[in-house]
Amino acid sequence: MKSERPYKRTDRVANEIQHILGQIQTKFIDLSDLGFITFSHVTISPDLKNAKVFFSVVQKKKSIVDIESEMNSKAKVFRKYLGQELQIKFTPTIKFFYDETISYNQKLDTIFNNLDKKN
Repeated sequence: MKSERPYKRTDRVANEIQHILGQIQTKFIDLSDLGFITFSHVTISPDLKNAKVFFSVVQKKKSIVDIESEMNSKAKVFRKYLGQELQIKFTPTIKFFYDETISYNQKLDTIFNNLDKKN
């Protein structure tokens, strides 16, 4: 039987995880010593047991490597709170990755702005 939903269950669960992680960050886990962190997107394995959480940082107070390392050291705490909110059988293991999309887009904007100034 084919699903009538416009997107897959993994997409729905990933969106829910992203939303819950944002709430956890504001209510329970202080990340202000790292900078202003936002969760840009989440991908989850088809068996819903592993989640890759991509984050971006504004006003970073440490290097990206240090921030990513510290985020991954707090993954178990995030998972604990996630398990209390997420309504699925297993709480996925979380791995944090720095999302380079924003910094890449900023570099492109700088290049295009420089080209506009030259012309």
